[in-house]
Amino acid sequence: MVTLIQVIHSIIIGIVQGTAEWLPISSKTQVLIASQALLNLTYSQAYTFGLFMEIGTVIAAIIYFRRELWTLVKVLFFRTRQKEDRKLFVYVLVATVVTGIIGAPLYLVADSLTNIPLGVPMLIVGLVLIGDALFIRYSRKKQQHGGNTRKFKDLSLKDYVIVGIAQGIAALPGVSRSGITTSTLLVLNVEPDEAFRLSFLIGIFAAVAAFGLTLVATKSNVKADLAAIGTIGLVVAIVTSMIVSLFLIDFMIKIAGKSKIVYVTAALGVIAVVAGVLLTVGI
Repeated sequence: MVTLIQVIHSIIIGIVQGTAEWLPISSKTQVLIASQALLNLTYSQAYTFGLFMEIGTVIAAIIYFRRELWTLVKVLFFRTRQKEDRKLFVYVLVATVVTGIIGAPLYLVADSLTNIPLGVPMLIVGLVLIGDALFIRYSRKKQQHGGNTRKFKDLSLKDYVIVGIAQGIAALPGVSRSGITTSTLLVLNVEPDEAFRLSFLIGIFAAVAAFGLTLVATKSNVKADLAAIGTIGLVVAIVTSMIVSLFLIDFMIKIAGKSKIVYVTAALGVIAVVAGVLLTVGI
């Protein structure tokens, strides 16, 4: 029978997952830390649980991006001739395949290791985001003098591959998937609101693949995780992360289209840097 403390732990983990997934602080790392502290899981079990918990944020992303996903379904099954729709399908397909090629081996390696320095990758992502903020500011000043940022229609197959590689690297503990893919798109000079949208969209497929990989490759860890949190506790954690995610996805994409995105991106970078430093020094 589920206890009140299990429910509280589940809500905490759900909030951690639903918040960290959309910030550059690596949700799997934050869930890893929280589940080790609250559920007494081993490093390997907690790492698996961090990926397993992404199912809640996936559900939220599916709800939020339902129109884009329906577009992909139309291209796949109804052979739509809309150029923009087909381009979106190719982007998702290429980025997801490349992510799998890069990410799956990294996940298997990371799952077999212990005491990985989680703070260093987060610190790097934070510094990149701060650089992105400066780059956005520079780009907008350049726009005032005739320069242009890029939209999705301007991206090429090469850009899709680069984004897929970045997302694959996020399989490593400490690397934020949304942080590294958004940063990569911003470095490619994609408009901020487009960068966040494109990052969050392909994250759906990466998270589903990660969820499936945990079920296939680390069944013993999944069983241990379920035993620690309980079925009801898992449902509570997933629902909590889904609700929190729906609010944050909308907030991040809307604010990305405003002038304040420079400060938001810089703030996210500072958060990641601080979190990375704290983890590195063992606080």
